[in-house]
Amino acid sequence: MDKVVSSPAAAIEDIADGSSIGIAGFGVAHRFPSSLVTALHERAVKGLTVYCNGLGQPGHPTAHLLADGGQIAHLVTCFSARPGVVSEAERQIRSGQMTLEMVPQGTLVERMRAGGAGLAAIYTPVAVGTAIAEGKDVRYFDGRPYVLERAITTDFALIRAYRADRMGNLQFRGGSRNFNVSFAKAARVAIAEVDEIVAVGELSPEEIDLPGVFVARVVRSTVQMDVKNLPMRPSRPADSAREYFGKRALTRAEIARRTARLLPDGAVVNLGAGLPNLVSNHIGDRSVVLHSENGILNYGAIITGADFDPDIHDASGYFVQVRPGASFFDSVTSFEIARSGRLDAVVLGAYQVGANGDLANWAAPGMTGGGIGGAMDLAVGARRVIIMLEHTDSKGHPKLVERCDYPLTAPGCVDVVVTDLALLTRNGGGFRLDEIARGFTVEEVLSLTAMPVTVADRVGVMQENW
Repeated sequence: MDKVVSSPAAAIEDIADGSSIGIAGFGVAHRFPSSLVTALHERAVKGLTVYCNGLGQPGHPTAHLLADGGQIAHLVTCFSARPGVVSEAERQIRSGQMTLEMVPQGTLVERMRAGGAGLAAIYTPVAVGTAIAEGKDVRYFDGRPYVLERAITTDFALIRAYRADRMGNLQFRGGSRNFNVSFAKAARVAIAEVDEIVAVGELSPEEIDLPGVFVARVVRSTVQMDVKNLPMRPSRPADSAREYFGKRALTRAEIARRTARLLPDGAVVNLGAGLPNLVSNHIGDRSVVLHSENGILNYGAIITGADFDPDIHDASGYFVQVRPGASFFDSVTSFEIARSGRLDAVVLGAYQVGANGDLANWAAPGMTGGGIGGAMDLAVGARRVIIMLEHTDSKGHPKLVERCDYPLTAPGCVDVVVTDLALLTRNGGGFRLDEIARGFTVEEVLSLTAMPVTVADRVGVMQENW
């Protein structure tokens, strides 16, 4: 049984107009099946339904090539838009050329897992009380609401692995399993692009991460991403800070430093994209175990130099250190950890936090769809939800509001808020102001806060608590 084909073009030659395809790849550029996507783009098939975490970085050999070619009719994704850039996909969605379904990351892989397992649907606690659940069946189990989500099967899956043997058995490296496993199982025809093909028997049974029974074809990779210069989302420097009332607030690194001190030793913690990623630089040698949605447990600080492993990165795509006792797994396992209560805390960014603990962090005005990622799964599954954000947006509008008017990520989930001006905790009646940044007054902080808050009897100084 030899599943190796001669070229990416030969591997995808039977993908026809109107096919449904799961395309693996994480973030904006990590481990996309670039050769297969390039071949599909050149073949110019049309009317595709594409399932993906995100289309990836425009201008690079990611799934966004299919949007550039006008080949996608319907997109099911966790990320349709990212701040600061209007992509070709967004333009087509706005014009009606492409239709869009937004889906939480953990729900996407679980729907794929269910489809691959021959199940019809699943019930999930994720997205209850949000726009994502509108029109869907909601039922209660043991007093808790769950949303019905239909299983997904596809005609094809384009996936990426490290090595394969000629029977189609696959081996992955580091945190690069992510969507590949569930996407392959859900597809009628799974096509794997790999770095190396070996003879049958050269992969030991213990090295095989996906058995060949789930893989129809294997092809050697011919189009490579430049791993030394992977595109990253623009981010302000960690030492940058905003000014309020002519005074400098905490820097982004200082917000992360204060947040890191909220995490108890021995805790298992997920860090969301953006500002929360900086917390990993302030854990040091403490026994805090960091979890990443792409499938890593127990990673360390962000690597800023050129000495990194391209398959070891956090959920934002930053290359990270691996600590002793680390483990790698796929996204299905990652979200089993997230939803099952095994996360002691999750640290997320936000566009808005409501006085009742509502969280809005996946879509803002002007965005086409948005970027749900894993936030919905994380917010409903973690024992404690900590939000990191700057106190106001770039136009000076408060982010701490009486009622969120941005689309909700999860209702009533926020326990602690850490900003560049203050630390607030939520108890039964709402939020309490516990600490403020040095140099600011309680009155100044409250004047920039659009939610009602109580004030602690003794308000501490944030810089004295790290």
